[in-house]
Amino acid sequence: MTTLSAEAYAIVEGRHPDPFHYLGLHTEDNKTVIRAFLPEASKVEAIGEHGETASLTRIHDAGLFAGALPKGSKRYQLRARFGDAVVDLDDPYRFPPVLSDFDLYLLGEGTHQRIYDKLGAHRMTLDGVSGVAFVVLAPNARRVSVVGDFNFWNPRRHPMRVRGVGYWELFVPHAGPGDHYKFDIIGPQGEQLPLKSDPMAFAAEIRPSSASIVLDETKLPRPRPAPAGINALDAPMSIYEVHLGSWRRKDNNEWLSYRELAEQLPRYVKDLGFTHVEFLPISEHPFDGSWGYQPTGMYAPTSRFGSPADFCALIDAFHREGLGVLLDWVPGHFPDDPHGLACFDGTALYEHANPLQGRHLDWGTLIYNYGRTEVVNFLVSNALFWLERYAIDGLRVDAVASMLYLDYSRPAGGWIPNKYGGRENLEAIDFLRRFNTELFARFPQATTAAEESTAWPQVSRPVEYGGLGFGYKWNMGWMHDTLNYISKDPIHRKHHHGSILFGLHYAFSENFILPLSHDEVVHGKRSLLGRMPGDDWQRFANLRAYYSFMFAHPGKKLMFMGCEFGQEREWDHDRSLDWHLLEQKSHAGIHSLIRDLNKLYSTLPALHELDCDPSGFEWVVTDDATGNVFGFIRKGNEARARCLVVINFSPNVYHDYRVRVPFVGKWREVFNSDSAHYGGTNVGNVGEVQTLEGLVPELNLTIPPLAAIFLVPECDACA
Repeated sequence: MTTLSAEAYAIVEGRHPDPFHYLGLHTEDNKTVIRAFLPEASKVEAIGEHGETASLTRIHDAGLFAGALPKGSKRYQLRARFGDAVVDLDDPYRFPPVLSDFDLYLLGEGTHQRIYDKLGAHRMTLDGVSGVAFVVLAPNARRVSVVGDFNFWNPRRHPMRVRGVGYWELFVPHAGPGDHYKFDIIGPQGEQLPLKSDPMAFAAEIRPSSASIVLDETKLPRPRPAPAGINALDAPMSIYEVHLGSWRRKDNNEWLSYRELAEQLPRYVKDLGFTHVEFLPISEHPFDGSWGYQPTGMYAPTSRFGSPADFCALIDAFHREGLGVLLDWVPGHFPDDPHGLACFDGTALYEHANPLQGRHLDWGTLIYNYGRTEVVNFLVSNALFWLERYAIDGLRVDAVASMLYLDYSRPAGGWIPNKYGGRENLEAIDFLRRFNTELFARFPQATTAAEESTAWPQVSRPVEYGGLGFGYKWNMGWMHDTLNYISKDPIHRKHHHGSILFGLHYAFSENFILPLSHDEVVHGKRSLLGRMPGDDWQRFANLRAYYSFMFAHPGKKLMFMGCEFGQEREWDHDRSLDWHLLEQKSHAGIHSLIRDLNKLYSTLPALHELDCDPSGFEWVVTDDATGNVFGFIRKGNEARARCLVVINFSPNVYHDYRVRVPFVGKWREVFNSDSAHYGGTNVGNVGEVQTLEGLVPELNLTIPPLAAIFLVPECDACA
């Protein structure tokens, strides 16, 4: 054996920071030298571009070979013997860089909007050879290797080169779609880190396995687009929120696949009249019990239900039915699983190093460092990725309040103020504004929604006017106040009359979505039906009245699966919904009620055109606390687009109840939640009511118990 250099030993020991400096083709002392590291190979030859061969000498027993390139050749292959097998190989260390200088400039600046086209694993052809280019950010690592099916998971086989501010890259010839891989990283102190999944992986193994999977994303089918204008402020938006793993299961309690869901779920949502579906997070996650809210694979649809192509088929099926698709998106935190983003390169790369900034006490998760350019670029690009690659129509951002406040759920002294001494997370605010700005610039037909539970101002107002730039905000205050009211026995509701009225004081300060979400039917809160007081008749009547109030109230609508038929028990992510309840008349009545409410909401302009505009609402009954009665008029853009809504949250029937209206003439009762069709008592106004004579038009109404009625003017009365 010849005397080896320190570089050679670094290659053999798997700790060389720049393997291209030693391996591959080099000119030294006017000689052309090839060096290759092939553990387990007993013999290696270099094959010139014209077929000529030259033997390489083993210079280290670990599998390091060196020799001269055949004369006249500028390209070469390697021919290696492994036992009885002889294999022709393309040397990864003869290929040019993967990232261009312009890529590195944009990545360093943090303005590369399509990092998913560069980072991760991408099938490509270099110098006429097919393979996979791997790129990963690890600026503080001493060495990064890609390991996988293509190299027997040996970290010494494919060490990567570092470029720019810490982007490690390598083109692996003949690797291809379906290969499993991870990154083997040596940290800044020389420590061996756990094998890391690719932060940019487009597909991943199903838990508890955690390898990333090479995907040829260029072959993903493109879902057709949703109808134009589906997210507009003046359009009806009724969202069916779904956890894919527990909506419906097979008889053996197995999940439905994406493609099986595509055959059932879109038709079901369409039949009930919803305009959108919203999925709880589908980014890859290790723990079922997190419901997807602790993701480790932000760019990979979870493999629980099939492949990325299968997920495309599900989106396409919804769009084929004319429905929009929203995703819950989680840029607020991530779990500390060892294969994930935590301490990715041996340092706090994605998270804050200080636990007073970097760890959520409530969830035991880590918080992204929004002050780091690469992290913001990673998250903003991820948002754009879902809309571009999968034709998603919008993102609902989870736990925005936890991002906005540095002291969120922290004790006194347990947080670090911003540079001005305040509690606002200035970097997170900048991130959210950038996220919304770039998303709407590239996808103006899309939308975003914030789950923001505080009184932070201008969440859904434009960035240029000081807002956060979201399309919508979840109205958490409305949800809490109204659920508190409806859970009271009717005899006590007069003392909580303001819980219904208060929401209209701020109903138009944001573009609101009224959410009855998954969070309201878990953790001991009981189902919505379970919160209703009284005997069975009263419980179902209360629920019907409450749903009717929600659909009549200004704001877009969101309802979690199971609520549409009165699920009795709390939601369990490990079980299917209780579909057998639809065999019971009372539950089937709720189901029919939701279908009819959705139809009215979508077809009556008065109920949706001015959802986010104060000119679309007018109180007519506010002071009947004793009777538990409320009345208001919803308005559309046209003068004739009016709908009178009267709601009775008491079990009493009221006759001769006078309500003023804007037009003289007949008013048709187009909806009555006390209809026998829904399980009610059929008390009502026999289809229509004529205004009374007098200076001010009034209707003399019969108001059914624990029910809502909707009335619209006849067209000739509105001319």
